[in-house]
Amino acid sequence: MDETHLIEAARDASSRAYAPYSNFRVGAALLTANGEIHVGCNVENASYGLSMCAERAAVFAMSANATDEDDRKVLLVAVVSPDAAPCLPCGACRQVLREFGCEEVVVEESSGIRRYPFGELLPHAFGPEAL
Repeated sequence: MDETHLIEAARDASSRAYAPYSNFRVGAALLTANGEIHVGCNVENASYGLSMCAERAAVFAMSANATDEDDRKVLLVAVVSPDAAPCLPCGACRQVLREFGCEEVVVEESSGIRRYPFGELLPHAFGPEAL
């Protein structure tokens, strides 16, 4: 998978973000083990706790469309914001991505595209094997 294609899908998703309070638009695109791409954007709410991040929106869309385990295995997620670079997943999103085996995160930085091994972003993660 060309990471540029995934970044573009995330950028396109960010254009559909609903962010009237923060004006911080985010898009995410994830690639599953079966080669599917799922996208999400952040959706804010006046009751801030009910807002949803782009990364989790993409994971939930993936899960809703999954037909087998490979449909729920995240190989790579791209996160883009036209309002900040780099735009890395928040802690809650990192934990949700961990649940689905995310291997890498790709973001835009001033110097170009950068890939992060997921373990660098969430070391010593809590997962199903700890239950």
